[in-house]
Amino acid sequence: MDWLNSLLFGNGIAHTILIYSFVIFTGLILGKVKFFGISLGSTFVLFMGILVGHFGFEVNHEILDFIKDFGLILFIYSIGLQVGPGFFSSFKKGGLTLNMLAAGIVLLGVIVTTSFFFILNGRVSMPMLVGIMSGAITNTPGLGAAQEALRQAFEAGQITEIPQIALGYAVAYPLGVVGIITSIVLIRFLFKIDLQKEAHELENDDEATLEKPDKLTLKFTNKAMAGKSLHQIKEMIGRKFVVSRMKRDENYFIPQSETLLQYGDILLVVASKADTESIIAIMGEELEMNWKESEKHLVSRRIVITRNEINGKTLGSLRLRSNFGVNITRVNRSGIDLLGATNLVLQVGDRVMVVGELEAIEKVEKLLGNALKKLNEPPVITIFVGIFLGILFGSIPFYFPGMPMPVKLGLAGGPLIVAILIGRFGYKLKLITYTTQSANLMLREIGITLFLASVGLASGSQFVETVFTSNGLMWVGIGFLITVIPLLIIGIVGRKAVKLNYYTLIGLLAGSTTDPPALAYSSSIAPNDQPAVAYSTVYPLTMFLRVIMAQILILLFI
Repeated sequence: MDWLNSLLFGNGIAHTILIYSFVIFTGLILGKVKFFGISLGSTFVLFMGILVGHFGFEVNHEILDFIKDFGLILFIYSIGLQVGPGFFSSFKKGGLTLNMLAAGIVLLGVIVTTSFFFILNGRVSMPMLVGIMSGAITNTPGLGAAQEALRQAFEAGQITEIPQIALGYAVAYPLGVVGIITSIVLIRFLFKIDLQKEAHELENDDEATLEKPDKLTLKFTNKAMAGKSLHQIKEMIGRKFVVSRMKRDENYFIPQSETLLQYGDILLVVASKADTESIIAIMGEELEMNWKESEKHLVSRRIVITRNEINGKTLGSLRLRSNFGVNITRVNRSGIDLLGATNLVLQVGDRVMVVGELEAIEKVEKLLGNALKKLNEPPVITIFVGIFLGILFGSIPFYFPGMPMPVKLGLAGGPLIVAILIGRFGYKLKLITYTTQSANLMLREIGITLFLASVGLASGSQFVETVFTSNGLMWVGIGFLITVIPLLIIGIVGRKAVKLNYYTLIGLLAGSTTDPPALAYSSSIAPNDQPAVAYSTVYPLTMFLRVIMAQILILLFI
């Protein structure tokens, strides 16, 4: 039985893989168990790692550090790649307000954490407080960033040993989840919120649909503009819209930019809801019409862009209307419908709605690709190019006055920023950034489970004795206050001053803590997807700020 003893308690590759596999699969199974309606998901891998580490199962420290860092990079990079396309657009209109409130939550969390450092007169070190803060707001990348900053400080000789801040994270995490949900419930009762009323108000709020393409049928009755081309009329109106198809007398056809409009022409127009009123006022009158008759002559079809050559080109540059006699009315990207404007930059993975004759559509299909099988191929080149650039960028030192050493974005911040930029602008470098949801999720989950298992195994031997001391109980209390105080303050401001809808507000609170269990709870009480919309709006900026602030706090107070 020496082989079994060597396998369980040895120091080889097989032993390492065995321990990691056990920790991860048992952690994921137990993570599905709900406690008071809440499951911890992949985070339970951390607690399983702590348990295994507590019973004396060890892994070679060098291998453990490699797996931990590589897992963190995979997790961070996949998040950045996913949120990149919507990162900058999230600041537009109402998104700017939500992101400012989310930034306020992050800043207040930092202020509360720093306050405890001075109140306790250094009794709890700042690195440990950062670990507690990361656990309190359930932000694993923040923990990774803090550990990376500590390692940099250790290598630079600023500290003599690296503290096990993961202990603070693990201790604060469970009550952190509870604290977030408690804040959501308290705000509801504090303002005596009627959930049905909030849902009804949200349904009547047009702001949420202003940017969504809307279809309407118009009869062209503006005699003053009769005889002018469609292009000239678009220029005069100054609004973006697409004429999907047109009826003149008994004939249906796709209008070109140079098509001259005549009095009595009937147009099927696709435009954003915010612009429809202006378009109707200038062009004519809206009417009800069944366009099924046109389908005898014209068909509409969804085509997926899969050809690399199309990536990064504008819709207008393809000249589909003049070359093929077809119209692209809408473009679906990541589940969001965009208006088929001529200046819209196309990306691989976009689903375009093409209207025209069947023969012409088949030609367009060949041009754009529509090879769904190709989309299943993950962009491995893009992933490793991004990781390469992310590590380079994360290693650049930034010098700030008053800091004992330069700030580096490190293995957490560097790949995150590069991934966001590639997700948004990668097409300009001819990089394919599209990944299927399943592929991105697989990459992300592998990364986070490897990271959490490593953190748990590293801190398991000290966990129990730490928790069941006065310090451990104090950490739990500090973590709970770090969670609740910022959320309640911003929650009250968001409701009372900004007049946010409750479903938008709870999505904001969940997103500002990057907490999936809180999002799951918010979605369970909402009859709509507004919490998820608000969550995704603030998530990118919040994730970025959490990662950066964790490092700054470490470097300021070491």
